[in-house]
Amino acid sequence: MTKRKRVVVAMSGGVDSSVAASLLVDAGHEVIGLTMQTWPSESLQSSGGKQRGCCGVDAAMDAFAVAESLGIPHYVLNFQEVFRKHVIENFASEYVKGRTPNPCVRCNEFIKFNALMEKAFALGADFLATGHYANVHYDDVRARYVLSKGKDARKDQSYVLYPLKQEELAKTIFPLGGKNKRRSARVRKRAQSANRREA
Repeated sequence: MTKRKRVVVAMSGGVDSSVAASLLVDAGHEVIGLTMQTWPSESLQSSGGKQRGCCGVDAAMDAFAVAESLGIPHYVLNFQEVFRKHVIENFASEYVKGRTPNPCVRCNEFIKFNALMEKAFALGADFLATGHYANVHYDDVRARYVLSKGKDARKDQSYVLYPLKQEELAKTIFPLGGKNKRRSARVRKRAQSANRREA
């Protein structure tokens, strides 16, 4: 992107999404951080006063701290009901049938790149960005957007993004797709300065 865009970043409070937001800020874009709360606070296990869980209260607090340090607005969205319906109930139903569904794939398909993307566009965003290690580009020959692996094969996450449709890929940015987490001094430095847990 050569022009300034409004980009909503899905911020988990972890290293990868924090670095993705930072890279976009440095590139001169108008960045807004959104964090999904998918678990009821009372259902998260506490340890030493710290709540653990994907997209829980502590994750939202971590994301807020990062957003504040970057000077960008940050919002927490309650997706508990849609998460329960599309991820938790589906997992339980499939597991009873002897199958082993991947909840991350379902979350990406129905929550992050559906419900969250709708909220991003409601805020006037041009793109949604995440901290996934994957790449997307437009193939002129096939006249379609193509999802491909991230540069760092050890961190590649394109396999959990396979359900994304053309209209979703067209509006998605993966700032870390061309980065190598271990070898990139820039990413490593940002991760250390953010002082956040792994995403």
